[in-house]
Amino acid sequence: MALSLQEQTIITNESDGKRQRTEDLPVTTFETIEDVRSFIAADPVLIQLQQAAEEHMGDDPGHDLYHCQRVALWTIRLHPAVRAKNAIAAALLHDIVNVPKNHPRRHEASLMSAEKAQEMLSCYSTQDFTKEDIDDIFLAVRDHSFSRGAVPETALGKALQDADRLEALGVLGAFRNISCGTQMGAKFFDAQDPWARHRPLNDKKFSMDHYECKLLQLEKGMNTERGRAEARIRTERLHRLLKELGEEIGVPFTGFGPGGDSQ
Repeated sequence: MALSLQEQTIITNESDGKRQRTEDLPVTTFETIEDVRSFIAADPVLIQLQQAAEEHMGDDPGHDLYHCQRVALWTIRLHPAVRAKNAIAAALLHDIVNVPKNHPRRHEASLMSAEKAQEMLSCYSTQDFTKEDIDDIFLAVRDHSFSRGAVPETALGKALQDADRLEALGVLGAFRNISCGTQMGAKFFDAQDPWARHRPLNDKKFSMDHYECKLLQLEKGMNTERGRAEARIRTERLHRLLKELGEEIGVPFTGFGPGGDSQ
């Protein structure tokens, strides 16, 4: 792990007992996923949160512990000034209540996760998380999900939402899309009309339709400059995948829908 210019360090003023932060000391920056794992391994509280998150994850490979760790890495990359412990805690807990995609209460999942995170973090001392920290994490987790449709107002919230949405793009996004579709009983694509030229889109029935219903639209809604840049790269990877798939199945991809121009 490298050092950058800022660090949010917790200190205790012995004269008045108040907990304060300093903003002008070096802070650890995160370059690889191993940096995140090492940071967690050195912090007993984050170890406990990671264990709790893993216990609640179930067997969904698209929402497992490694997903949370990648979201933590990108949350910090997108908001380098954030207190690393807060960013990692938010990432570990952002899917602590994982409601299936096809569940009628899916849109409430992030609120339920935020409430659970708030409950868990409140058990720790203010040396670990102040009330302000907990409130910041609560808002970030509450507003991160696509199904909720919220635009985060905080810097941590914007970074967490972008980091989570990056997971739906690129090679990882392609893997996660098929995994989710399989769990929901969806087919890969409509063999008679894979690009929905003559039918309405239905991403619950066909996984490829989810590209047009959601994935190819994510770049437009990114909050951070770096998030938008990374989303653009990963979206182009999805376009290349669709073109390659079109070649393999003998139905060239030029876009979804009657006009075929969703590129």
